[in-house]
Amino acid sequence: MKALPLFLLLLAGSACASDADVLKCRALADTGARLACYDAIPVGAKPALAAATPAPVAAPMRNKEESFGMEAKKQREEEPKSITSTIAGEFQGWGPGAQIRLANGQVWRVIDGSEAVLPRTRDPKVTIERNMFGTLFLRVEGTNSSAKVRRVQ
Repeated sequence: MKALPLFLLLLAGSACASDADVLKCRALADTGARLACYDAIPVGAKPALAAATPAPVAAPMRNKEESFGMEAKKQREEEPKSITSTIAGEFQGWGPGAQIRLANGQVWRVIDGSEAVLPRTRDPKVTIERNMFGTLFLRVEGTNSSAKVRRVQ
């Protein structure tokens, strides 16, 4: 009957026994020794965690437009909702996985598998905008086409 309160504690989340401790007790054949092993597991003790390594610090960006699309979720609130640039040179559309280099130096990759064949244009104006869920879309001015994109550079 002593195993029942331990079981209830495990369900309630107040016991933090490590998997190794539980497996060690489970392997014991003798019922009395197994129960004593379970009773000896410290209740509420936190298992040792591996030492956390600090994340590398990225070089600071010069302005918010340069970092658009590369920011962490916390920074999104401070970032602009969209940026506008041009695609340098001739442009005829995109296919799945295409990388599009903007005149401002940013490189964006199409991630939604979409494709668009557009009339050949030179230096088309594009807008990359974030929707209410944080998803980024590239829109080419003068068309109804858009692609879900992720910044790669």
